Amino acid sequence: MARERPTWMMRFWAVVRYEMLWNIRKKRFIGALIFAFVFASIQFALPAFFNINANPYFAVTFSAGNLTFVLFAIVTAMNSISGEYESGTIVPLLTKPVSRTMVFLGKLFAIFIIILAAYGIIFAYSIVGGMIVYGPQNSLYLVPLGLIGDIISTFIWVAIVLAAGAISKNSLLAFLMAFGLFIALAIGGGLFSQLSDTPGALNYIPGSGASGTLNIRGGQNITIQNVTVNTFSSTSTGTDAIGVNMVKSILYPGANVSFYHTNLFNMTQPPQLLYTEFISLIALRSIGVAFVYIGVFLFVAWYAFKRSQILE
Repeated sequence: MARERPTWMMRFWAVVRYEMLWNIRKKRFIGALIFAFVFASIQFALPAFFNINANPYFAVTFSAGNLTFVLFAIVTAMNSISGEYESGTIVPLLTKPVSRTMVFLGKLFAIFIIILAAYGIIFAYSIVGGMIVYGPQNSLYLVPLGLIGDIISTFIWVAIVLAAGAISKNSLLAFLMAFGLFIALAIGGGLFSQLSDTPGALNYIPGSGASGTLNIRGGQNITIQNVTVNTFSSTSTGTDAIGVNMVKSILYPGANVSFYHTNLFNMTQPPQLLYTEFISLIALRSIGVAFVYIGVFLFVAWYAFKRSQILE
């Protein structure tokens, strides 16, 4: 009697389980999760240290942060393809009745599940911590939007790491390429934002984008070392702020954001208004830019993986 061939879904889930178990056992993943909790805890500790009053917008504007995005992308995706080549496990994996496309999609879906679970725990922690430290929180039903936004932001770097690993077949090179790009964009973007009067160009590269002020009456003003910032109206427009901007666009769909330029060489000169944009446009554009990067780099990763030669 002929043995029944496993269905596509059975083979796909076998790849997903294999990848998830491999990721969860890695110490780097545990380290990244601990870092994310520490980062969130610091956000809780700061108001207590500076005696800041209640902030009902903390939970709904919480984000894991750009460094967390990169770290989770690296620890979940760095070895996903390149590690298979380095350890030689790619050979027995591809001798199974699965296509390379199925292997790639299985690995990608496993990464998504792991990041979703990790961020779900972190965001739940932020809600509880926000209530304890900042008092009752507003619009908690929108917190899932922030979580989804952070996952999208993270997947830009997941795609970059996978592409670097598939091309180089070397985990260290994949790490250096992705983290080096992150550092270069962070430093270069920061300098460009401060020195240029055309910050809108930053909206089209991964990062924080331009910085502006949402023109609403709301939020909580906090003052730390004589610097006052409104926790809600201060707005970044890049791919790192997708979740927060989606929340703001739901709460204030008709509000706009104003962007100013300050002359660092003449601080007595008042800030110059450059332009204004609707918060809904900012949110939609950052989502579109994110998916373009995700799509392009995932295609590069898939194509390099599919076309690579396996040497036993």
